[in-house]
Amino acid sequence: MPQLDPATPFAPQLIWLLITFGVMFILMWKVALPRIGQVLEARQDKISHDLDRAAKLREEAEEALKAYEAALAEARSSAQAEIADTNAKLQKKADKREAEVAAKIAKQLEEGESRIAAARDEAMNSLRDVAVDVARSATERLIGTKPEDEALGKAVDATLQERG
Repeated sequence: MPQLDPATPFAPQLIWLLITFGVMFILMWKVALPRIGQVLEARQDKISHDLDRAAKLREEAEEALKAYEAALAEARSSAQAEIADTNAKLQKKADKREAEVAAKIAKQLEEGESRIAAARDEAMNSLRDVAVDVARSATERLIGTKPEDEALGKAVDATLQERG
């Protein structure tokens, strides 16, 4: 190998070393490094753009969340108001229906009481007639004579008034 031969002078090797180093340095400086710089710059721009976009999307998401929460709160409020309104209407209807039923029951109770009173009066009148007939029959059997109708009626009336 000529590079390792001590008899060969180092000057031509140093010249070729300097020429090769210079060419490589110029190629790196003019071609490779600008391309690497462009790639790094493009990468940094993309990262910055992505971060900006992510920040904007986060802000939009937060705004959407706030809008959603506001809409949800408004919907809850509206639903609560609607429920309260419906409950008030139903309570009003129930109160009205209860009043109608109470009035109907009171009317039926009054009618029933009047029928009971009429039946009691009728029973009392028929009881008087039955009592007069029973008293007449008992008097006829016990005494053997027929009592006067007027006196018998007065006696039965007096007894009925005492008892009731």
